[in-house]
Amino acid sequence: MSRTFRFLVDNSSFRTKITRYLFGISRSYSSNVSLLQHLQSRIKANGPITVAEYMKQVLVNPAMGYYINKDVFGTKGDFITSPEISQMFGELVGIWFVNEWMQIGSPSSIQVVELGPGRGTMADDMLRVFSKFPQMKESVTCHLVEVSPTLADIQQRKLTGSTGSGSISSDTISGPFGSNEPHYYKSCKSKYGPEVFWYRSLSDVPREKVSGFIAHEFFDALPIHKFQKTQHGWREVLVDFDLNKSSLSFVLSPTPTAATVAYLKMCETDERNHIEVSPEAGVVVQELADRIQSEGGFALIADYGHNGDKTDTFRGFKNHKLHDVLVEPGSADLTADVDFSYLTKMAGKNVKTFGPVTQNEFLHNMGIGVRLQMLLQNATLEARKDLISGYKMLTSPDQMGERFKFLAILQHRGQDYNPAGFTSLQ
Repeated sequence: MSRTFRFLVDNSSFRTKITRYLFGISRSYSSNVSLLQHLQSRIKANGPITVAEYMKQVLVNPAMGYYINKDVFGTKGDFITSPEISQMFGELVGIWFVNEWMQIGSPSSIQVVELGPGRGTMADDMLRVFSKFPQMKESVTCHLVEVSPTLADIQQRKLTGSTGSGSISSDTISGPFGSNEPHYYKSCKSKYGPEVFWYRSLSDVPREKVSGFIAHEFFDALPIHKFQKTQHGWREVLVDFDLNKSSLSFVLSPTPTAATVAYLKMCETDERNHIEVSPEAGVVVQELADRIQSEGGFALIADYGHNGDKTDTFRGFKNHKLHDVLVEPGSADLTADVDFSYLTKMAGKNVKTFGPVTQNEFLHNMGIGVRLQMLLQNATLEARKDLISGYKMLTSPDQMGERFKFLAILQHRGQDYNPAGFTSLQ
C-alpha cells in the first residue's frame, strides 16, 4: 500500500475505527432527531459527503444505525444469509477449517475468528463440527468481531443455548490471554465446550496466536467510495441534500478529490466508467494477510461480488426487496458487491490467495451433494423439502450459486498445494 493511500485511510473521516466511532464520540444530537435530519445538518455545515461516510452513518450510527439496535437477519429481517438457509453451509465451512487446521500441523491452540457473525448461526454450526473432532475441540477458542450489542446478545444465546448467564460484559476487562492483551467486551462458554469472546474490532483480537478467519457477507457492508468517469476525467460521487426536494441526492465532485487520486490507483480503470472502491476492505484484508504471514493460519472470505468487472452495484435492501439507498436512511441495509480482484491485490505477495470460485463450485467441491444425501436418509417429509430447497438456493446459478464467491488466503506452502473447496473432487 502506498504511503499516500495509507495516510488517507488512516486519516479520512470514515477510517476512524468503527469501534471508536460507535462508542467514543459524543452523542451531541437529540435522539428525537431523525438520521435524515442529522445528515441534512451535517451536509449543510460541511458540504456534500462521500458515499463511504454516508454508509457509515446509515449502518453504524450509534443512535440510529441500521445494524445497531435490531436483528436484521432471517425471514423477519431485511435479508437472509446462507447459514440461515441450511445447516450444510456452516457445516462445510467448519469441515474446511478442520482440514486447514490439519494441513498446518494441528496446532494445540487456534483462534477461530469470525468477522460480522450475524445471528451466530454459522459459528454454532462450525463449533458443532469441531466437537466431532476431539483434538480440534480442545484446541479451539472462538472470537467474534461484532459492533452491535443487540446482535452480540443474539449470538450469545445461540452459542450457549440459553440466555448466557454468567457472561462478562465490560470495556475494561483484560483479554483472555493475559493483562497485556487486547480487550474483549463479552465472553461465555459455548454449549459445545470452547470459550467464546466478543470484540468490537479485528485489531482487538489477540495476536501471536494461530488464527483461522471467516468473513461471510462482511466485506459487502464496508464503506465504499464511488467514482464516475466524465469528459473531464474521474470524479467522485458524493451525497448532497436537495433543498428544493427536501431529499438526499447524488452529485459529482467538481474536481478530483484526494480519494480519487489515491484510491483509483488500486483499480483497473481502462474498461470501466464507474468504479467502487472500499479502502476499509483493503485495510482489513491487509491485516488478515499480515497475521497469516507472521503468526500462521488461514482465512476464508465468502461474499457476493465480482473479479474487477462490475460498475455500479451500490443498493439497499428492506424486507427482502430492493430499496432506494437515499430514501429513509437507517431503515434499510446498504451494500455493494465485493471486488475480489481488489482484495487479492491488497492481500499482497507475502501470502497465497486462491479463487475466487463460485459458491456452487466451493460447496460441491466440499461435498454438499454427499452431505445432502446423508441428511435426507433420516429426515421427515417436511425436513426433506427444506433440505432440498436449501440446497437449491445455495447452489443454483440463478439464486446464490454463481453470484456468491469464495476466496482463501493462506501462508505460502508447496507449489502443488490447493486448499479443499478450490479444486474439483473429480
